Order: sequence, then structure tokens, then C-alpha cells
Amino acid sequence: MRIDILTLFPDMVSGALNHSIVGRAIRSGVVDIRVHDLRQWTTDRHRTADDVPFGGGAGMVLKAEPLMQAISDICDGPLTERAERILLCPQGDVLSQATIARLAALPSILLVCGHYEGIDQRVLDTVVDEELSIGDYV
Repeated sequence: MRIDILTLFPDMVSGALNHSIVGRAIRSGVVDIRVHDLRQWTTDRHRTADDVPFGGGAGMVLKAEPLMQAISDICDGPLTERAERILLCPQGDVLSQATIARLAALPSILLVCGHYEGIDQRVLDTVVDEELSIGDYV
């Protein structure tokens, strides 16, 4: 199984993957996990991946352009089977054992880590397959 993780904080994610059961699974080849820095797909010199919401509102949202380009580059290569594209966010369905069993049967998944107030709605409307939450907490 291949799992791609798209995040603004790749060092935090990579560090956590090297330990415990997940680390052993990676080392034994059971799973191939690749962590991607969303800022690699930004186009300005400041590597800006967030912006104020269109139409106003509080906080910042992840911009559509780098997200859509990153998802396309990671998932739509000629040699890759289309990955299930999952946004991790508080509004999603709560992760359950049944969901984990379903996802584990897939050849590849992409986890998009939501940050700030969310992501640009265009990404949800066009490239995300489902939204999942890992639980109700702050």
C-alpha cells in the first residue's frame, strides 16, 4: 500500500512516522509512505500556501492553486493508480474501524492535511473524494 501525505509541516509528520508500529511497517516494506511539502507547489518567492477566504471571513484558508497542482502531480502520474483523495479536517466523518478497513484495502491513498480555517472550496468540489476527522477534540 502507498500512502502520500500532503502537508505544510512535513518535518513534523516525517518525524512521527519513524517510530512504533508505523515505523516497523515502513522498514519492513508493508507500506510506502511519502510525505510532501505543499510549499513545493507554490509559485511566489515567499512560498505562500494560504490566503484570506474569498468573500471575507475569519482566518486563512489553504489556496486552491498549489493544492490542486500538488494533488495532480502526486496522484495522476502515468504509472500511478488513482489514489483515494482524503482531506483530514474537523468537519469530516469521524474515522472509524470500518473506514480504516475500507481504506486499507485500497492500493493508494492521499491524505491532505487541513490547516487554519480550512481549504479553498474549489479543491473540495473538484479533487477531494472524502473528508475525514480523526475525532472531536481541540
